[in-house]
Amino acid sequence: MSNIRDSFHSRIGFVLAAAGSAIGLGNIWGFPTQAANNGGGAFLFVYLIVTILLAFPALYAEVYIGNQAQKNPVSALEDACRETAPKFGKYAGLIGLCGAIMMLSFYTIVAGWMLAHAISPLAELLGYHEISQWLATSSTLRNLMFTPIFILLGAAIIHQGVNAGIEKWSARLMPVLLIMLVALIAYILQQPGAEKGLRTYLIPDFSQVTNPKLIISAMGQAFFSLSIGVGGMMIYGSYMKKDRDIGKLAISITALDTFIAFMAGLLIIPALYVAEAAGQQVFQGDELIGEGQLIFNILPELFNSMGSIGMLVAIGFFSLLSIAALTSTISSTEVPVSYLVEDKKLSRSKATWLVSAIVLATSMTLITFFDSLFGLVIRVLTTILQPLSCLFYFIVVGWLWKRGNKLRDVSLQEGRKWLPIWGNYLRFVCPMLLTVVFINVAILN
Repeated sequence: MSNIRDSFHSRIGFVLAAAGSAIGLGNIWGFPTQAANNGGGAFLFVYLIVTILLAFPALYAEVYIGNQAQKNPVSALEDACRETAPKFGKYAGLIGLCGAIMMLSFYTIVAGWMLAHAISPLAELLGYHEISQWLATSSTLRNLMFTPIFILLGAAIIHQGVNAGIEKWSARLMPVLLIMLVALIAYILQQPGAEKGLRTYLIPDFSQVTNPKLIISAMGQAFFSLSIGVGGMMIYGSYMKKDRDIGKLAISITALDTFIAFMAGLLIIPALYVAEAAGQQVFQGDELIGEGQLIFNILPELFNSMGSIGMLVAIGFFSLLSIAALTSTISSTEVPVSYLVEDKKLSRSKATWLVSAIVLATSMTLITFFDSLFGLVIRVLTTILQPLSCLFYFIVVGWLWKRGNKLRDVSLQEGRKWLPIWGNYLRFVCPMLLTVVFINVAILN
């Protein structure tokens, strides 16, 4: 099977695709929102520490399992647990696969919002004021129209395969995302009020660094922003040639992901202070008004107040978020597609459209019962399923997987003094850290 599997053709292709998977709405909106609510620079400082201590090792473990197995996440976990608990491994893989579908069901809805908000200022510039207003206003009809558009965009890329689809489009979209981000930052930093936001973001108040709420928020954000725990990184790892330097690849992905999150903070936090300087109420005490919803309330108002140039900035900003959302949905879609192709022998075309149909059905269910289901699905996935999946990856790499595991096999560690140290860190320290995060985020929040 391995000789006919599609694969990434270059290291940079893999890094861009995997970074695209990790870089999503969580980085470009979630991270700055958390930073603004939790002390700005102090949050950034703690975030960087916990990314190194916890998020990077979790990413490494997920990519490593996929790369060694050269199979989809269900088969990869079954193989890794073959000597100890093969059925347990298989079911964990299937749960991760369901997690990918769950993620896609709500992510495509939110991505549809971004797409609508990107088109809205364009309609305004062209004189279609009523259409622009409709696009900028939340409604069930808008969700029903834009969610399928986004699902089709992702399916069109996945349908083309790993090299011709995922690698090619990630290599195109990621540089565009970066250029747009830099251009928007350059513009916002020239506006009145931006300097105050910049100081808040870049100068840590170290008295806040020990605040438990801040530490928990930073740990949760660092962990979830890397898109780990639903098998996307595992399937990408399996598409790289076996025994590539996974450590260097994981460092590259983590560095790029963290850099984009940092840059997003340079855009969003000064933009909030620019909006405040323009007379909008952004904060109530120390808390952001509406938190995540600010993106659809405060920033469009800010862009409107800038005249025609503001419309162009709005198009750029929401297009940026649409691209970030698209690169993230690609990897989650590839998880069930790869399983159906490899284990159920479906053609890539049939598998892609079947998965897209399932995602469409689940998304439509969420839209229909939005108030009761939408927040619940996000909470179950991000605070329960993802951390438990990653905890399982650490247990697999550290305890269950023996034969062929370089992190456990003494004969494979000769001449590599760092391997046993790294293996023990993944085996003992990471599960403890992750358990602390899970208890605090899922139970105490």
